[in-house]
Amino acid sequence: MALHRVIILGAGFGGLAAAKQVTKTGAAVSATLIDQRNHHTFQPLLYQVATAGLDAGDISYTTRRIARDNKSLRALQGRVVHVDFDTQTVVLDDETRVEYDSLIFALGAVTADFGVPGVKEHAFGLKSTADAEALRQHVISIFDQVANSIARGETVDPASTTFAIVGGGPTGVEMAGGYAELTNRVLLPDFPEIDPKLVRIILIEGQGALLGGFAPPLQNKAAARLREIGVEVMLEQQVKSITGTCCELADGSTIPTTTVVWAAGVKANPLAEQLGLEVGRGGRVIVDDQLRVPGHSNVYAIGDLAATPQPNADGLVPQVAPVAIQGGEFVADRILDSLAHGHSTTTPEPEFRYVDKGSMATIGRNAAVVQLPNGKRVSGFLGWVAWLALHLVMLMGFRNRISVFLNWAWNYFTYDRGSRAVIETTRPELTSQTSTEEALAQTLAEAHGPGLPPGSGVLQQ
Repeated sequence: MALHRVIILGAGFGGLAAAKQVTKTGAAVSATLIDQRNHHTFQPLLYQVATAGLDAGDISYTTRRIARDNKSLRALQGRVVHVDFDTQTVVLDDETRVEYDSLIFALGAVTADFGVPGVKEHAFGLKSTADAEALRQHVISIFDQVANSIARGETVDPASTTFAIVGGGPTGVEMAGGYAELTNRVLLPDFPEIDPKLVRIILIEGQGALLGGFAPPLQNKAAARLREIGVEVMLEQQVKSITGTCCELADGSTIPTTTVVWAAGVKANPLAEQLGLEVGRGGRVIVDDQLRVPGHSNVYAIGDLAATPQPNADGLVPQVAPVAIQGGEFVADRILDSLAHGHSTTTPEPEFRYVDKGSMATIGRNAAVVQLPNGKRVSGFLGWVAWLALHLVMLMGFRNRISVFLNWAWNYFTYDRGSRAVIETTRPELTSQTSTEEALAQTLAEAHGPGLPPGSGVLQQ
């Protein structure tokens, strides 16, 4: 019997959940997981890479390693450029063509700039390890540049030591807390010539409170904690535009800054709309209550990409990891059920219902807020421990868990961060390497005379 071919587009939380669920029962299924990167990124900890708490490898796990021990799953790296729904074929940017019987869109979301001028050109997003590493190196390089300016006797430009974070959701709050800890505990001790009063960390939120969706007491605790560790919290402030030297607010005021982190929101990956699928608010794909794309009975959309209605509520389910995971498992079960029993016309198909398991956000050392669905709230040290434990459990790979745990322990007990080297990403020119070898050979020749024997220290070809 031919295997049922399932293609999952996207190796985020939803895509991985679908891939594992659809292949775990030994059913006659062959699944292919396709992503433009060769790894899964644990996005909740991206801010820790950006704030030098972790390395990119600590929160990344290769998709081929995930598929290695699963004979029913294979992983492909590639960017999807076309889907032919008539021939049921996915086409990648290298012209690879993969046929499917069932297709799951789990492409996630991208940064939304909401039409604000300058965001794309001048602000840092935080959706990939490349984003996080670029931001980390940018911030650390600024401190080196400021220290050099001081050494030359120059006046420090306030824009260079002002870090603005736009968006007061969990990402923005965690970024602000992380940068406050990084600057106060690590960078300022590394650069004693820099006056701490020069460094400003500003969190800008358009609404009247941080952490929308959390209970007011937790919102207030988060804001109070951030202010306590030196973050300037600006509420009810809309960003009008961003340039390379300032952030302009809607009230006409400006914040001189060369570093703006854009954490104001996300929109669905635009590929689905480009492929002609019907989308709604935020570019999210319209789906029915089985997460199927209308007009395509064998095509599903899950997670941040899907406009999944929230029962008994006026709106859609939130764009968070638990929604993606539950959606991936639900769709996989529907595919397996249809293979085992076929589509019954008498038994109604189950509807997807998101089960809210709570929300949490950390605000630096020893502080976090946790809101459970039963109304209970936890904050402070206990909330922080709960946040740590949950993220360790959810992290992919035993090695990654050990590495993250050791890094967290080191950071906690030493007040130090190990991941703050600025690494050049451009490949050195071959001529530079050759020149170095020639210079070494010349130095040795001058020291020992001509006719050096093999093993003398000169590189032998």
